[in-house]
Amino acid sequence: MKVIPVTTGALLENAYIAADEEAKEAIVIDPGDDAREIEEQLDRLGLGVAYILLTHGHADHIGAVEELKNRYHAKVAIHAGDAEMLVSARSNLSGLMGNPFSIGPADILLEDGDMVEAGNLALRVLHTPGHSPGSVCFLRDGVIFSGDTLFEGSIGRTDFPGSSMEAMRDSLKRLKELEGDYDVYPGHGAPTTLAQEKAMNPYMGW
Repeated sequence: MKVIPVTTGALLENAYIAADEEAKEAIVIDPGDDAREIEEQLDRLGLGVAYILLTHGHADHIGAVEELKNRYHAKVAIHAGDAEMLVSARSNLSGLMGNPFSIGPADILLEDGDMVEAGNLALRVLHTPGHSPGSVCFLRDGVIFSGDTLFEGSIGRTDFPGSSMEAMRDSLKRLKELEGDYDVYPGHGAPTTLAQEKAMNPYMGW
C-alpha cells in the first residue's frame, strides 16, 4: 500500500490516498476541500477509486466528497453515528466555518470491526468516538488513519456538539492497547507513530 497525503483547506486537513498501484485501485480517506489536487494525484498514478472513507463527518473532512464520488463512481462510507453530518450543514459544522453545505447520504454505514477491501487493500474500522459520535480510525498492517482522534502530541477537540471527553478517553485506551507499532496518519498535522504517542503524548496516559 502506498500512502499519498494531500493537505487541503484553510484548516490544513490531511486527506489520504491509499493506493494499490498494482491493481490500480485506491481508497480516498477524508477528502477535504481540494478535489483538484486529489484528482491530480490519482490521475498521475492512473488510479480508480473504489471507496471514499470518512473518519468522521465534519465539514473540513468532506468538502470534496461529491466531486470525487461523481467522477470516480466511488462508494462513500461513514460510521452510522456521523451519517447525519453528510446531509445537515448544522451537524457537520460548515456554518461555523462560514460556508454552510451538505452532501448526499452515504452509500455504506460502517460499524466497528467492518472491513473495507479494494484490490489488495483491506482496512479495518475501529470505532473511536470522542471528537464526534461516529469517529473511527482505519487500520491496516502497521498503519492507522486516525482522523481527528489522535494527533502528534495531542488529540482532537471534544467541545463540539456530540463530542465527549469520556468517550475520547475510552477510544485512546483502545488505541493504547493495540499491539505492535503503527505509522499514524492523522487528520491534521504531521504523521507520527503509535509507539511515539504512547511514550510522549500526555493524553495517552489517561
